[in-house]
Order: sequence, then structure tokens, then C-alpha cells
Amino acid sequence: KTFERMKEESKHSDNHAMAFRADDPDYLLVGTDGGLYESFDLAENWRFMANLPVTQFYKMAVDDAEPFYNIYGGTQDNATQGGPSRTDNVHGIQNSDWGIILDWDGHQPATEPGNPDIVYAQRQQGYLTRVDRTTGEIIDIQPQAGPGEGPERYNWDAPILVSPHQATRLYFASHRVWRSDDRGDSWQAISGDLTRNQERLTLPIMGQTQSWDNPWDISAMSTYNTITSLAESPLVEGLIYAGTDDGLIQVIEPDTEATNGNNWRTIEVGSLPGVPDGAFVNDIKADLFDADTVYVALDHHKFGEFGPHLLRSRDRGRQWTSMRGNLPDRTLVWRLVQDHARPELFFAATEFGIYFTIDAGSHWTQLQGGVPTIAFRDLAIQRRENDLVGASFGRSFYVLDDYSPLREVSKQQLEQEATLFAPRDAWWYFPRPHLAFEPGRGDQGADHFVAPNPPFGAVLTYHLKDDIATREAVRQEQEKAALEAEKAVAFPGWEAVEQERREPAPSIWLIVRDAEDRIVRRIPGPTDAGFHRVAWDLRYPTPNAVELVEPPPPEWGEPPRGLMVAPGSYQIALAVQTDGKTRMLSEPRRFEVKPLRGGAPNRGATNRGALAGASPEEVAAFWRQYEVAVREHTAMQVTVARLMTRIERMAGVIEHSRVDLLTIDPRFHELRSSILELDGRFNGLRSKSEPGEKAPPTVGDRLFAVSRGVGLSTYGPTASHRKILEIATTEMAALRDELERHERGFSELVRELIAAGAPWLEGEPLP
Repeated sequence: KTFERMKEESKHSDNHAMAFRADDPDYLLVGTDGGLYESFDLAENWRFMANLPVTQFYKMAVDDAEPFYNIYGGTQDNATQGGPSRTDNVHGIQNSDWGIILDWDGHQPATEPGNPDIVYAQRQQGYLTRVDRTTGEIIDIQPQAGPGEGPERYNWDAPILVSPHQATRLYFASHRVWRSDDRGDSWQAISGDLTRNQERLTLPIMGQTQSWDNPWDISAMSTYNTITSLAESPLVEGLIYAGTDDGLIQVIEPDTEATNGNNWRTIEVGSLPGVPDGAFVNDIKADLFDADTVYVALDHHKFGEFGPHLLRSRDRGRQWTSMRGNLPDRTLVWRLVQDHARPELFFAATEFGIYFTIDAGSHWTQLQGGVPTIAFRDLAIQRRENDLVGASFGRSFYVLDDYSPLREVSKQQLEQEATLFAPRDAWWYFPRPHLAFEPGRGDQGADHFVAPNPPFGAVLTYHLKDDIATREAVRQEQEKAALEAEKAVAFPGWEAVEQERREPAPSIWLIVRDAEDRIVRRIPGPTDAGFHRVAWDLRYPTPNAVELVEPPPPEWGEPPRGLMVAPGSYQIALAVQTDGKTRMLSEPRRFEVKPLRGGAPNRGATNRGALAGASPEEVAAFWRQYEVAVREHTAMQVTVARLMTRIERMAGVIEHSRVDLLTIDPRFHELRSSILELDGRFNGLRSKSEPGEKAPPTVGDRLFAVSRGVGLSTYGPTASHRKILEIATTEMAALRDELERHERGFSELVRELIAAGAPWLEGEPLP
């Protein structure tokens, strides 16, 4: 009977769903075009669920910012957004890394090659703007009708195109095509009306025309008879294609260009094989390698027809053939992109995920690896990085980092036992802390959204035709087949069973070597059939001693690991190890490790830091010196600990011996006291360390000081770090001499006891 408007401060206003709690009359849960909100005080204040990546993106663009490019997307009722594809912090990509660059609904953006500070963004119905990213200022550059001209009909998602021939040249479209050579400051129409120019209120709705008295609501809808897609050949300047929402494709060639539009050649989409009359042109793409080839994706779902319509013309639109291949029925195709290195490699954004083809559309394969099977409205390739970026309509952005291995995929390659693909060059840097020093959300709680960065280091990709199986697995597979065929399964024999028991698990190894062909690291990889990616973190293996009993994982921080290699050239090879035998599966593949900050201007490395510091080679050389010290120190730590255990267990040897107590006990007591003194000098006095009292620094304390100093920086060792390592090394040499002397004395005493009939002690030679 009565209503009152509730507060929606700091909340999206387009409400679609609401839920309540029976036990709390002040609680509201509301779903909107902007996401999910809850209120605990009956709409006085709202809490936004910021960890739900559910944005609906229409169209997208990527720039060439360095070292990490940005992604921009126009969204359903959530403006035009932009943010980095990767960050240099330890956490990943946070909501705070992203921002709004234009309001209203967002639609197709564009970027200027070579100048990532210029971004074009638009609101619905063609309200085009130019955004200066250095200032954040926005200027409207929408083309306007001239004197005596009717209104411009812009599609809800009007197409914008930056010319591949001139970075400052734009093409934009309403019902006609516009061109600007000055980033939109001025425009010239290069066509007339390229649509059917119908009176849409006379067209049938729900199968018949409607009375004027029936409800009409078109003010917030897309206009009709508009241009939806634009393309210009990257090989022929001025060869332009335009597609419309009412079933037309228009072509103009450079030698026929005219400002009155009379020289555009019209193609009815109904003349294309299998395409319904009036189908909506979702996308047009000019081939990157052949000036006469063009591709088009269309759909007719607004009329209840959901087939995938994907076609190619090799004569600038005069004749067309389907490149649908094996795309499933009822799978709308929204976008098509072509690889810039392999002409036959394409990606298609569809209503149910992303597909790729390596044979120009004869066969399509759906991308897996975590890609949701929902609508992807747009795709873009960042050519410098060979990344494929997909704009989903409801699950935000997805990035396939470095898809270049797909260029090497072929039927012949897939039949090979194994393939190692060329890796991308790797960035050399330390990820910076922000919320904490460890990956993840820090202490922000589960509602803090963090998208993962690409794996740090060198990402290594390989393919195995078959599983690398053990004898046992092979036997079990054969027995399974026999049982399915209703055949008897024989006992394999004791010798075969014992061989299975003794056989070690098979291994795949990715072997990293430096420019001098020295092995740097062996990285394990999955052994099952298929494609795999493994990241090398650019570090040497841990120098820490290996104990016979594996210690528990550390309560804080990460397990021990080595420090990074120096920048330079490296190579990777693939090997398999079965039944103790190792063989190579690939030839080496080379790649570079490049400093992110300084030293790699061709990939946009930034300044190395506020202070110059040592060279990367000097930094890495000191890291190796530190690792040598750690290797020796941890070995001594284990030895001291073992000696402490053995001296305590030696009491049992004496207890069960027949030696004179008056002779042996003083020697044992003196040796035990001396070893306890050594332990105190090596590990510190336990009576002080137990309550946390300060004590003179041990070798371990000094090495920890070095680790803290150089373990998170490429600046290099300071004079203090060099001095601390020198002190630690000197002290360690003296302790080592003393440790070896004590071990000899201990063994001499044990041997005397054993010779006198005492029990044998673990760690000594067999009696």
C-alpha cells in the first residue's frame, strides 16, 4: 500500500535480485548489474562483495605499455575499465590495480600503437571519447551530423578501428563510416548510409507488425540499421570492410574511395553459404598475410537461429566459403582473431568458450585449462607477448599467456613421443611486497580479490604423446583390457612382480643449462600424456644439506631455496628417466633471462633503481659465494647435531661394555663436555637461546644477516655484506677444523669400546 525509497549510497542502482533473513529484519542481500551487496542496517549502508569476478565485458583492447601491457574493456552497465595484465608485486593483480576510465555502459575501446597513454573509450550508442592516461582527462570526439543532415544512428556497441597504417588515424561508424587523421579532433564521412535505412517501427515484432498504441520502449535500446563492424586491410591502405546489424557487408577499395559513398560495394549476407537473410555481422577481419582475404562472423539469434556462421572470402568479398569446420551446432561465434606469425592459426570467441584451429578452420579445438564455457564476446592478441586475452560476458577477463607453442602444433608433432616448445624470455627481478611479503591476500581476508600473475620466471611448455608408465601400470592396463575382453589374466611371475616393486617411479626432467653449458637446475615435470607447463623460478637449487630424515616444513616462510641466476642466455632440454635410465627427448631450446629494470630496452625495462648498485653479474657472483657458505654451514649443522645425538647414545655403549669405568668415564665426560662446548660456539648457548636472551652472533646469525641483506634485492652486496660473509667464512673454517678433530676423537673412543666387546654404534664402520 505504501512504499518509500531506500538509500543506495555507494551501491549500484540496477537491482535484479533480493534475499532476506527471517531472523534479521535489517538484513538485505541484493544482486545488481554491479555485483552483490549486503546491508545489515536496512539499506543505510552497503557492503560490496569485491571478490566475485563476474563482470560482463562486451569488447576489449590491449595496449603495448612496457614492461606489462594493459587490458581495457567495455562492460554492461559498469563503465569502461582498465588495468594491468601483470604486476611486479608478490600478490598478483588486485582490484586496486584496476580503474574506471569512462562512465555509463562501456563498449568497444581502442588503443594507439606506440603510445599507451592514449585510449579511446565509448559509452553506449556511440558516445566516443579520447582518454589521456597521463592526466585522466576525457574529451568527447563523437562525429556529429552536419547542417541539414538527419541524426546519426549508432549501434549500442559502435565499432572503432585504429588504422594499421597510421596510428593517429581512426575509423568510426554510425550508419556511415567516419575517418579522422588527428585522433578524432576532426572527422570526415567516407561513406553514405551503408545500411538498409528502414523505419524500424514498421518491422514485425513477435511475428507481426504492432499498433502504435502498443507499448514502445526504444530510448535505452540500440538503434537499428547501424554499422557493427569495421576492418582495414593491414596490407592495402584504404581497403575497408563494414558490416551492419541488418545483414549487409560493404567494401570499398582504395582506388574507388569517394566521400559520397557511391563507390562502396554491397554484399547481402543472405547470399553467403548457409547464412540467413538479415543476419547480424558480429565481426569482420582482414587477413594479415593476404590482401584479398577477409573473414566474417555472423549470428541470427535474435530471430531464434543459433548456428555458428564463420566464413572466408579470398577475393575481397565476392565469393565465400564456410570455415565453420567442426564447431558445434547452436554455438554463436562472436569474434575471430588471426595469429600474426602463423596464417592458419585462428581463435574464435563463441557463446560457449574459446576455440582454436591450426588449419584455418577445418578443425576446431576448444581451449581448456580453466576457461569457462560461457560467452566470450571478444578476443585480442597482444603481439609482443603472444598473449591471447578473452573478454567473457559474466566471468571477466581470461589471459592465455604465451600461446606461441600452438604455432608448432601439427598432426605430425602430436604423433612424436615428446615435444619441447621454445620458451618466452624471462624477466629477472624481485616481486615487490604490498600487503605482505608472501603471495596471496596478506591479512586482508578471503573477500580481498587477487588474480594471479603469470608464473614467475621461465615458463616451459612440453607435450607427451603417451603416459610415462611403470611396468606395474603397463601390466595393469593390459590386464584391464583382457578382463574387458573376457580373457583370463595370468600371474606374471615372482621375478616380474619383484621388478615392479624395485622399479623407481618414472620422471620427466627439464634440464636448464647456462651459456657455458653447465647444468643450473633440474626441474621435475608431470609424466602423463598431454600438454604441460612448468615454471623455473630462475633460481639455483637449494644449497642446504639433505638430512636422512626429512625435516618438517617450516612454520613460517618457504622451504630453503637457492638464489637467482645472473641475466643472460640459457637453454632448456627435456629428458625422461625410466627404470634408472635417462635419455633426452628433445634438442635444447634457448631463451634469455632479462633484467626487468635496466638492461632490456627492447622489452621496455624500466630504470633499475634509485641507486646504481653492482652489475647483475657481480650480484649473482656474490649470491654464489653465499650459497657455498650455506652449503658448508648446513652440512656442519647436521654433523654437529648428529655428533650431539651420538655422544648421548654413547652412554648406552658404555653401559653395555666391559671396560674399566675408572678409565673410560673421565675420557667420555671430557669428550662430551668438549662437544657440548663446540655446539655452544656453533649454535649459541642453549640456556640463553631458550628464553630468547641475546648472545654473541654465531656463523648462522651472520649468514642470516647476509640473506636478509641480499635475498630480496638486485642492488648487490654492500661493503657490510661482504665483510659479514668474510667473517662467517673465517669463523666457519676454524669451527670445521675443531669439528673434524672431535669426530676423530669420538670414533677412536667408540672403536676402543667395540674392540673391548661393547655393542656397535650406528654411524661407525661395521665391526
